[in-house]
Amino acid sequence: MSLPLVHIYCDGACSPNPGIGGWGSILISPAHGNARRELSGAEPETTNNRMELTAALMALRALKAPCQVQVFTDSKYVRNAFEEKWLEKWQRTGWKTASKQPVQNADLWRALVEQAEVHRVTWNWVRGHSGHEENERADALAVAARLALAAKLGRP
Repeated sequence: MSLPLVHIYCDGACSPNPGIGGWGSILISPAHGNARRELSGAEPETTNNRMELTAALMALRALKAPCQVQVFTDSKYVRNAFEEKWLEKWQRTGWKTASKQPVQNADLWRALVEQAEVHRVTWNWVRGHSGHEENERADALAVAARLALAAKLGRP
């Protein structure tokens, strides 16, 4: 049985880092005439890496059934954790790094692994701020969410 294909473009933004952060994701379904859905959100105290992870996590959670997913991210942190098998090592070592320190953002990594296991996911890296249309849009969603929360909180 072939799974429906979905392209996900995701990005996070945080300023300062750590500080107020936003995330943005775009889901595109080629099988449905390139139907698209845009998602975004923000958190008052976070980091850029947490927002990168959240963008991917929330996009995968938005899928209603198992899919073949091509995730595009400008975060080597996110891409490499899957493609370079960092996650497998962290899971084997009880979520510890090579230096025996706790893996940062383990809560989000665990949730992302759980969601990724539902689908057939390929993780792709794209250079950020290089004019890639969908990556730029995901960045704009993340920045807009961050700015909206900052304005609501009366912070820069």
